Amino acid sequence: MKVTVDEDRCRGHGMCLTACPEVFTLADGGYAEVLLDEVPDEYASGVRDAVEWCPEQAISITEGN
Repeated sequence: MKVTVDEDRCRGHGMCLTACPEVFTLADGGYAEVLLDEVPDEYASGVRDAVEWCPEQAISITEGN
């Protein structure tokens, strides 16, 4: 699983960081960044929560290779 944050949509609410701090962080500018190129299976549920909780719908998941 890969996850991306659309920098144009993100407004820095931090819901993704709350959902899965192992995968997301807030950059110096206050906007979300992804920490991992490939998301390990143990964080998949948290990433899916982050997608669901993002008020700006700025997070996308790509499954598979």
